[in-house]
Amino acid sequence: MESGARVASTPGALPCYVALSQLLGLTVVAMTGAWLGLYRGGIAWEGALQFNVHPLCMVIGLIFLQGDALLVYRVFRNEAKRTTKVLHGLLHVFALIIALVVAVFGYHKRKGYADLYSLHSWCGILVFVLYFLQWLVGFSFFLVPGASFPLRSRYRPQHIFFGATIFLLSVGTALLGLKEALLFHLGAKYSAFKPEGVLANVLGLLLAGFGAVVLYILTRADWQRPPQAEEQALSMDFKTLTEGDSPGSQ
Repeated sequence: MESGARVASTPGALPCYVALSQLLGLTVVAMTGAWLGLYRGGIAWEGALQFNVHPLCMVIGLIFLQGDALLVYRVFRNEAKRTTKVLHGLLHVFALIIALVVAVFGYHKRKGYADLYSLHSWCGILVFVLYFLQWLVGFSFFLVPGASFPLRSRYRPQHIFFGATIFLLSVGTALLGLKEALLFHLGAKYSAFKPEGVLANVLGLLLAGFGAVVLYILTRADWQRPPQAEEQALSMDFKTLTEGDSPGSQ
């Protein structure tokens, strides 16, 4: 009976939206690979195709894996908090590592374009810096033993806000990069509804759809992870120590 009362039921529509987000995310990754394979000659770690690693790694790391990391607390609603934290942090680490593998300047240098002049480049640098700082501060507050409970409680809303904001910036940066790549490659032909342009436009819509579904799941208050019994006890004990309330006064 105690364990049954402890585990909250999963809201009926949540699994459907999570499944939709995964379907959109995997489709985005597959379509990015198809776009590069059909119209850009594929990808390679060396040689002329090395720059094609950039968009694929960005989509896998800073879009798909980052989105999944944000959904961890919605998907694993009844798991131990420590386990969920570690999984959340590891997915962010994998996303950051995959993104850092990218040769950011490869495309521009091989095509003879200047670096760091476009809005896409500036947004990309901003996303990298904010993403790294967000992970570093979150690791310090929530995974390193010794961080005080009141500090964690005060920082948690900011952590959630900046996490969603950085994800939104990542999606926007990817869309800017997609448009920039099409203009570089197609130029005036982009307006002639070339097959590559149409495919890339569909890819952009799917990117936006994935971001929208993830953010919708995150903003549904009734889909938030319910506090477990031990977490409620810890919160009540802290309130007793700091405010003099008795656990039974709430």
